[in-house]
Amino acid sequence: MALPTFAPPVAPSPGTGHNPEISLRKADFGDGYTQSSPAGLNHIRQVITLRWDGLTPEQAAMIRDFLAERGGWQAFWYQPHGHATPVKWTCEEWSGVSGAPWSFTAKLRQSFSAET
Repeated sequence: MALPTFAPPVAPSPGTGHNPEISLRKADFGDGYTQSSPAGLNHIRQVITLRWDGLTPEQAAMIRDFLAERGGWQAFWYQPHGHATPVKWTCEEWSGVSGAPWSFTAKLRQSFSAET
């Protein structure tokens, strides 16, 4: 089954957070010496935080429903601003603030799963 593409009804607000997760193997030796190496081929995982301000209730519901349908574990495609091609992501954390207008935040983690 082909992965769905996340196409929010409006682009995220300016200020996307980029916080990569870097996985290293480290060995500590005496006198403060250490040796580090990458923990696998994909040791740098992109993590981005998207924020939408000024949403209608319907727009917020579309974003929430898409993420909820994936359940936090199913991957999807999304092309962040500035990326030449879509990247595979999962999203385990999101939140919305109701009001007039709504706001919404989602934290996407790059997925290295085999599914396409």
